[in-house]
Amino acid sequence: MAAPVPPLHPLRRLFTALTERSFIERLGWPDERVMTYVSNMLVDFTHIDRLYKIRNQHNQPVETVVDLLFESEVLLEARSLDRERDVHRHIGDYTLFMAGLFPEYLRRLKSAGLIYHKDFLVDYVKTGKRSYGIVAQLGLSTAEGDPPLFQKLSENFELCVTGLGFVRSDLDRMQNPAFEKTRDLLLN
Repeated sequence: MAAPVPPLHPLRRLFTALTERSFIERLGWPDERVMTYVSNMLVDFTHIDRLYKIRNQHNQPVETVVDLLFESEVLLEARSLDRERDVHRHIGDYTLFMAGLFPEYLRRLKSAGLIYHKDFLVDYVKTGKRSYGIVAQLGLSTAEGDPPLFQKLSENFELCVTGLGFVRSDLDRMQNPAFEKTRDLLLN
């Protein structure tokens, strides 16, 4: 697995700033723990090996939500409650990431052309909410406060998706040549 992105790396600072702007200014939800968690998730998922970090019993990356759900069940593939919790946390993160930053991918999954895809019938929002709720119930951390972080993520999943949509819009805007020219004028 790739080395973690350092705390002062420009990418981490960018995602932190964009997440804070989206959650505070646009959503009116200045929850520091949620913003930190979401921005750290964005940084982590810049490495493809972290996006598909869950491995099956054959050490193959698990790439679909359907297969992740299979891996999360103690009665099926999960070997412990810790494994169940870790996989559900990843399901929550993955579904939040995809629904917030790549909604066009989810729309494409639902199209007739991809009916063969395992996730064709998966509702990413419901699945993400449920998975974060399971993580909250299994108690990922006892020091999360009231209510716990993962309970907040579950209860406010749609709000987090909207916040990530704003981050995506900002990232798209930053790629516009007019933005680059303006930025260069302001910085020089």
